[in-house]
Amino acid sequence: MTARQKNQAQLIYLVLAALFIASLVTSNLIFQKFFYWEPFNLFRFEVSVGILPYPITFLITDILSEIYGKKKANQVVIAGIFASFFSMLIILVADYTPAIHNSPIDNGTFTKVFGLSPLAVLASMLAYLAAQFIDIRIFHFWKNLTKGKHLWLRNNFSTFLSQFIDTFTVLFLLSSFKILPWNIFGSLLLSGFLFKVIIAALDTPVLYIVVYWFRRKFGLKVGEEITD
Repeated sequence: MTARQKNQAQLIYLVLAALFIASLVTSNLIFQKFFYWEPFNLFRFEVSVGILPYPITFLITDILSEIYGKKKANQVVIAGIFASFFSMLIILVADYTPAIHNSPIDNGTFTKVFGLSPLAVLASMLAYLAAQFIDIRIFHFWKNLTKGKHLWLRNNFSTFLSQFIDTFTVLFLLSSFKILPWNIFGSLLLSGFLFKVIIAALDTPVLYIVVYWFRRKFGLKVGEEITD
């Protein structure tokens, strides 16, 4: 690989890391709004809008794992954790800062929207930390076992298990912290997990397209990774 290609690969890595962190932080900020989706009247999904950007993080870690390797993927996960906690620190300071009398958003409204975020982020980060590292570990287990072939297998197997762990853990902790009532735990778990499974299946062609593009652009063989 030429020096120019290495610089391009590094720039793309930084862009993917930025998209990952932005998706993660955003999902933690907007989680309190819920919506429903009823495709073809087959099943009613009741999920948080915070779930919308969240699958992007798993797609990006799968891309990073496949192209840049396990170490680089783990580095982005850790960076995302620090970014999330730092954003919550800023929100805490903003929440305790009194609003002026003619502020478009008063203290009560701000607290109602963002006041539960620190506890939610704690729950989310504990779940996220376990799920992402499990996802990366399983992804590379299947990659080594299949010698770099069958990308769809490691993408879906790693994501399905990690998404269930993430959904169960975050809902359990949010219910334990009394942010969500226990009586909706089961329905949110089923809806959240099935929604993530569908999205994971749908993003498989996207992963193939992106990986194919990387291999063409940087001359990578099947299973080969970009090294420093």
